[in-house]
Amino acid sequence: MPATIYGRQAQPQNLEVKNKDLENLILHSASENVLVDLAVPNDARPQRLALVQAIQHHPLTQHVMHLDLHEILETEKVTVKVPVEAVGEAAGVKAGGVLEHVLFKLRVRCLPKDLPESLIVDVSHLEIGKAIHIGDIKPPAGCEIIGDKHISVLSVAAPLTEEEEKALEAAAADAAGTVADVEMLKEKKEGEEGEAAPAGKGAAPAGKGAAPAAKGAAPAAGKPGEKAPAAAAPAAEKKPAGKK
Repeated sequence: MPATIYGRQAQPQNLEVKNKDLENLILHSASENVLVDLAVPNDARPQRLALVQAIQHHPLTQHVMHLDLHEILETEKVTVKVPVEAVGEAAGVKAGGVLEHVLFKLRVRCLPKDLPESLIVDVSHLEIGKAIHIGDIKPPAGCEIIGDKHISVLSVAAPLTEEEEKALEAAAADAAGTVADVEMLKEKKEGEEGEAAPAGKGAAPAGKGAAPAAKGAAPAAGKPGEKAPAAAAPAAEKKPAGKK
């Protein structure tokens, strides 16, 4: 499997990774932040430490096509995004509230050996109208949570009243009706249904199923008070010219 490793320690380098090793690594990884010990034979630096930065999959077979690795040092702190996991049943949910997960990931800075799989947050004490902010979450040992301490991560909202539910349903119905009206107007504008096909120049449109006029018949009368045009006289039959 083709792979690329890059970082601040050296120039980017192309590598080859065994498919089986990569599949086992992804299969047994419980975290989104995968730390890899690389053994590069016949290289100036045979042992390296790296984070899986990106994995490219085939759009149809989903097989791994390429791997990006970010080389790091054991003594260098890294900043990664760690998922937030809520545990326990909030007291506000028991009272009828709704638990809202505002932020699903938080940025954490730590050494590679201290990378957490997730941030566990206990919400059992959370009442209706209360929230847990970034500053309220205790980071794991050796880690630092980065971000505004006043931003909410988890909260419990009060349940909707009957009037609020009706207002939301009415707003949704109005929005659906507006979309339907726009679609109907668009369809009618593209092809006006029920309109007759355009007649020839100066001719009146014929009625549906009307028979064509008989040969030699007088044309139809015009508007009331107007004289009907006289029928054209038949052309005189020409006799063959004599010999000179």
